Amino acid sequence: MQSIIIATTAVAVIGLLIGLLLITVDKKFKVEVDEREAAVRECLPGNNCGGCGYAGCDAMASAIVNEEAPVNGCPVGGAPVAEKIARIMGVDAGEAEKVAAFVKCSGDCENAASRCHYVGIHDCASAVASGLSPWICDYGCIGFGTCAAACPFGAISVHNGVASVDRSKCMACGKCVAACPRHLIELVPDSAVYAVRCSSRDRGAAVKKACSAGCIGCKLCMKQCEFGAIEVIDNVARIDYSKCTGCGKCAEKCPVGVIKKK
Repeated sequence: MQSIIIATTAVAVIGLLIGLLLITVDKKFKVEVDEREAAVRECLPGNNCGGCGYAGCDAMASAIVNEEAPVNGCPVGGAPVAEKIARIMGVDAGEAEKVAAFVKCSGDCENAASRCHYVGIHDCASAVASGLSPWICDYGCIGFGTCAAACPFGAISVHNGVASVDRSKCMACGKCVAACPRHLIELVPDSAVYAVRCSSRDRGAAVKKACSAGCIGCKLCMKQCEFGAIEVIDNVARIDYSKCTGCGKCAEKCPVGVIKKK
């Protein structure tokens, strides 16, 4: 009986010592969590889309509290979420211009010239890696819908061989931008009226051979713009939306009609 008592006492003492050690370690290495971080995280939508530039909503909340990210940095939540977070942080929400994804290509089945009958995996990245694009243009939309599969909001679909964006559904998370192997998709201001639906850097003659709706780099659009909002870089027109007034003069003079209303 005495041995049982001694063993029980020894176990109890050891347990007590371990408990005290754990308490000491917890106090020494405890990481203080700012209560605001949990409150900010509660405001974020929880999509973990990465559109803010951070790994997910937890990382975004931490960055906001540590003043490494703006309170209006969540593209999905928009102004309502920004205002809630601003109240928590005690700052002004500021103004964040709404943006939406845009596909810089008009090369649908009617406009783009076919190179081959593709029978491989219907994935844009796989097609680019194989070098077996179904279209002659090496810059245009392949049309296999990798961007559509990446969109968590169902904002992208493929029509007649080219991807298009439903701006009313787009949350500007940027997943389609990252998914496109040809970098055809960019986030542009939702208020923008016109956009260039082409990304080809080929010269005019090569563009005409590959696609009847491609930019030929003629620079007529540049000559029409009174505000210097459009210029031709690498043989393709590009719009500076900070200067564009949406007057439409560039679109009127474009001989191939590649500058269109969004």
